[in-house]
Amino acid sequence: MKALVTGGGGFIGRWIVRKLIERGDQVRVLGRRTYPELQKIGVETVQGNICCSKIVEDACRGVDCVFHVAALTGIWGPWEEFYQTNVIGTRTIIAGCQKQRVPRLVYTSSPSVVHDQSDQINLDETAPYPQEYLCPYPETKAMAERMVLLANGREGLSTVALRPHLVWGPEDTNLIPRLLERARQGKLIRVGDGRNKVDLTYVENVAQAHLLAADRLADPSSGVAGEVFFISQGEPVLLWPWIDQFLQNLGLPTVKKSIPLAVAKKIGWAIEKYYHTFHLSGEPAMTRFLASQLGTSHYFNIRKARERLNYIPEVSMEEGLRRSVAFYSKNK
Repeated sequence: MKALVTGGGGFIGRWIVRKLIERGDQVRVLGRRTYPELQKIGVETVQGNICCSKIVEDACRGVDCVFHVAALTGIWGPWEEFYQTNVIGTRTIIAGCQKQRVPRLVYTSSPSVVHDQSDQINLDETAPYPQEYLCPYPETKAMAERMVLLANGREGLSTVALRPHLVWGPEDTNLIPRLLERARQGKLIRVGDGRNKVDLTYVENVAQAHLLAADRLADPSSGVAGEVFFISQGEPVLLWPWIDQFLQNLGLPTVKKSIPLAVAKKIGWAIEKYYHTFHLSGEPAMTRFLASQLGTSHYFNIRKARERLNYIPEVSMEEGLRRSVAFYSKNK
């Protein structure tokens, strides 16, 4: 297979690239930089913006499958920036696939597209999109996910959307670094009663799921085309005890302070209002979306992924923790 990975220099994208190379596939990456470290392992790199039709069409030429991983993530920021990357960028990728007759598109979505601020317990893919979103990221990802699913079967393109939840592991550029930085600064505060259960997904399992989805798309009888799948470990954990365990293994202080979820949401609302009123830059320490993510349960039923993608997480939570602690111990 010849594959194009958008955002192949990022956290999830890089692991997908490695898995593809390991099994002998040809890989091309479209990203903001040239990534010489990927070139060294035989990856063709294309530097450019996913919103540029010409660049995307050229990158899609001769490709069997596109893994569209590139996205703007975050809990805060201008709507226009999220819309441009996540919606316009995805529309451009779909058009590029159709123009170059690419047969398969695997889209990296997010469970946050169905997050409604309440506890989500063993949720499956029948859950509807919520009426309201608390920040641009999940809303624009939901818009992009809809476009990908609607594109299925049009102009020879088969599509699938994956929703991996709270992806973590070695070389993480977002979740774990933020956690460790706040722990070192003594700024970690537990939201809620500490009994909320969540899914965390080890990055190599996420990469594995993407390859499985691409392979299954090649079989019209697999029941994968036009579908969405939650991806997780299938073994949810109590979020705050897990965070404490991770910090302890790295010799960092555990979380001592706590705040009720309702209070955290009110504080988040007030901070959001302040930032909007005074047009402040940077990211707020608390928002309503972040409070909901930290203080509610959100874990998912992955039966559909097991049955249709043949997805079985290869790396357990315990092994993932061991590998991550080893990596961050060396890279403090």
